[in-house]
Amino acid sequence: MHSYPAAEDRQNRSDIPNIHIGEVYNQSYPDADIHYESLDKLALFFGRNMSVHYHDRFYQLHVILQGTVRVHLDEVSYSAQGPMFFLTPPTVPHSFLIDDKATGHVITVRQQLIWELLGDIEQLHWQGIMNRPLCVELKPSGADENPAAQRMLQLLVMMSSENNPDNLLHNRAQRALLQLLLIDISRLADQRSPQQNTQKEDIRIFHLFNNLIESKFKLHLPLAVYASEIGVTEARLNSICRRLAGLPSKRLIMDRIVQEARRSLIFSNAPVTEIGYQLGFKDPAYFARFFRRNTGVSASNFRLQKKQNSIK
Repeated sequence: MHSYPAAEDRQNRSDIPNIHIGEVYNQSYPDADIHYESLDKLALFFGRNMSVHYHDRFYQLHVILQGTVRVHLDEVSYSAQGPMFFLTPPTVPHSFLIDDKATGHVITVRQQLIWELLGDIEQLHWQGIMNRPLCVELKPSGADENPAAQRMLQLLVMMSSENNPDNLLHNRAQRALLQLLLIDISRLADQRSPQQNTQKEDIRIFHLFNNLIESKFKLHLPLAVYASEIGVTEARLNSICRRLAGLPSKRLIMDRIVQEARRSLIFSNAPVTEIGYQLGFKDPAYFARFFRRNTGVSASNFRLQKKQNSIK
């Protein structure tokens, strides 16, 4: 694999399209936390020469089993031969060109789920690996078979066969397979380029913040309370979140509330007003304004649209 500085000029973020796979490619389940598709099928839809884009609040993993790929990850370009993978964290601009023989897998995962699954992994430097773009050959020229690479490829075959929402415990199986994939990705990246742990403390703070959000988002606490519990200033917490997640700290809290509201509207029959109360909103009108401001649609219309889509 060869890497070199990208030749083309970087575009302004406002010029780079944000692609939501669940809305653009497969609208049958736009709110899914995990989206799996074969590289061939996505290539038929988007083409094999994918111009620069990013996926806000989603990680994406491309695994090329055979064929060649030229991929641009932020400011670095790579030319590699399959089997290989490249990982793009949220907000990282990327583009790629694959040849006609290229086959593989593409997995798109909501960032909140990645954080939840990494929360069960003890080595903090593994979490640091997931916050930077990666391009790794699974069998470099002349190298012996790597057990982690072999298992990763087997797990991808299992994810492909599990790609059926009608399967019993489908979501749980996907999450379990994904967590094993994350472990292998971390091991492979760590073998290639050992992490120096220079950001270990920031990663620890970021991890603590997301755990606190998960346990306290319904309380609508000021950011100062979160920062105080962690033992940092609001400014430092905000800086860490912007660097590691591409979003300000308050946005991460609001996104978790919106995510839970959307899930409740889809999977429960509770009245909109009751859902607002369950999420800590004392004023139903404020919940209605909050939901519309963050989704662009009223809670009632959102629920109606999801029911109509499920009937089709």
